[in-house]
Amino acid sequence: MSRLEKRLSELKERDQKALVTFITAGDPDLSGTERIIHALEAAGADVIELGVPFSDPMADGPTIQLSSERALASGTTLTGILATVKKVRVSSRIPIILMGYLNPVYAYGYERFCRDAADAGVDGVLLVDLPPEESGELLPYAQQYGIDVIFLLTPTSDSSRIKLVNKIGRGFVYYVTVTGVTGARQAVSDSLKTELANIMEKVKLPVMAGFGISTPEQAAEVSGLADGVVVGSAIVRLFEKQSGPQLEQELGQLVQSLKQAIC
Repeated sequence: MSRLEKRLSELKERDQKALVTFITAGDPDLSGTERIIHALEAAGADVIELGVPFSDPMADGPTIQLSSERALASGTTLTGILATVKKVRVSSRIPIILMGYLNPVYAYGYERFCRDAADAGVDGVLLVDLPPEESGELLPYAQQYGIDVIFLLTPTSDSSRIKLVNKIGRGFVYYVTVTGVTGARQAVSDSLKTELANIMEKVKLPVMAGFGISTPEQAAEVSGLADGVVVGSAIVRLFEKQSGPQLEQELGQLVQSLKQAIC
């Protein structure tokens, strides 16, 4: 059982929902990312999604696009991100997932990436532009080195894709609660209850719901329908306004409020 699977299993045994928090690696720089991961864990995050910055983040809204621009401007690379995770692992056991786009991983090399990611202490990877039907080159190396490959399902996913994700996915399923790009929304979709019930009936993996969840109230509502929630833009937005100890303090307060809301 992977570190990610173990964490989610423990939460289920305690009848608790998972809080998955997203930040962009290297925003504002990688030394800051290391400190912020520890701060998020201390505040109650159960899983960290560490965004790999990319120059063409087509699935992301303006908040996360800007965070990628800041990270790239600070010189962030995939090699540097893996080195940062390795430093975090000296004192942290929180599951860490790299989330991003295929191009940087493809350029790095699938086998080399899976080997180096496992060595650094990465637990999983989610590549938003790698559909499960085209993941055959990556999966054998991920399995060899113990990296969970996580796939997205959306309101438009058909039955064949749901079956395939159920078969080959590992860790959890990331359910996209809205069509469109990432970003905070004012309200949760009226159809979400039915959609999530359908997905959870058909997949064996835990289901984490994300895209647009920005407040404790929304997190509480959605966590009642899924195994956990993913919060990204609401967290990343704080990086636009604060830095240093003030940023870490406000991040901690937000994450604590989100975790309390879903417990």
